[in-house]
Amino acid sequence: MTRASDEASPRSCCAPQQPRSVAEPVKPMATTLEGDPLDFGLMPIPGGTFVMGTDEPQRWPCDGESPARPAQVDDFLLASGTTTNRMFTAFVAQTGYVTQAERFGSSFVFGGHLPADFPATRGVVAAPWWREVEGADWMHPFGPQSTLHRGLADHPVVHVSRNDAETFCAWAGVRLPNEAEWERAARGGVDGQRFPWGDSLLVDGWHRCNTFQGIFPSQDTGDDGFVGTAPAHAYEPNAFGLHNMVGNVWEWCDGAFTPGDRSGVARGGSYLCHESYCDRYRVSARTALAPDSTAGNVGFRVAAPSR
Repeated sequence: MTRASDEASPRSCCAPQQPRSVAEPVKPMATTLEGDPLDFGLMPIPGGTFVMGTDEPQRWPCDGESPARPAQVDDFLLASGTTTNRMFTAFVAQTGYVTQAERFGSSFVFGGHLPADFPATRGVVAAPWWREVEGADWMHPFGPQSTLHRGLADHPVVHVSRNDAETFCAWAGVRLPNEAEWERAARGGVDGQRFPWGDSLLVDGWHRCNTFQGIFPSQDTGDDGFVGTAPAHAYEPNAFGLHNMVGNVWEWCDGAFTPGDRSGVARGGSYLCHESYCDRYRVSARTALAPDSTAGNVGFRVAAPSR
């Protein structure tokens, strides 16, 4: 079986592919985080026909963003932010669920978030900044030495596979959005724009999302206010009341990357996207991931039928 660390892919900058042999389950050790755990803030998204995708020249044509084409969705509800550590803690505490990263025994962590003296680990050939770290999982997002107790309760849960996300959704009585729903919501009712707020990444000199500034991958200046994840409701929402539809963490969607493909699909880019290589912090951008892939910049947002 091919391991992520042996692959070279134009998508490796985003989140590494991760088909692996599953280790024996480990006992869940949920962290207690106080507060209302399941306030998804479901926002009404009007259905209708919109223009999905783009006709702009693409850095990675294999992503399949083009052509711009009409798509139709029904009315639905979408969470105002991504699923948080607080929410996932409630799920694990009630169900005893053990995530795939815990069963694998490792997950992928951005090397810049590891201590300077962290032991050498396997990396991704095409993207050596990704390190396979034993003991990294949703409760230990930067490796076994880290916890959720440092102000991360309301940050997106990460190191969750699509399989983990779907199990959470089944428990909570919600679902993952499909790609058309996700893009309809991200656009906020306006077709043709690169970002939820317009065509310029900065608005009057201000950042509107969480991406990588500086020299990738060695120096993130944090000019947008964050190095790593931002809270799920950071920055101003779009016209539909949705926060962080681009940047911060990749969001799992329902469906395959291409028809008949076994790869899952994620949307929105992450805090590791940088204009020098991975500019996937746009509303039309997408990436393919194996459904069991886990990494420190992949999470999810939930949807539900319109009431």
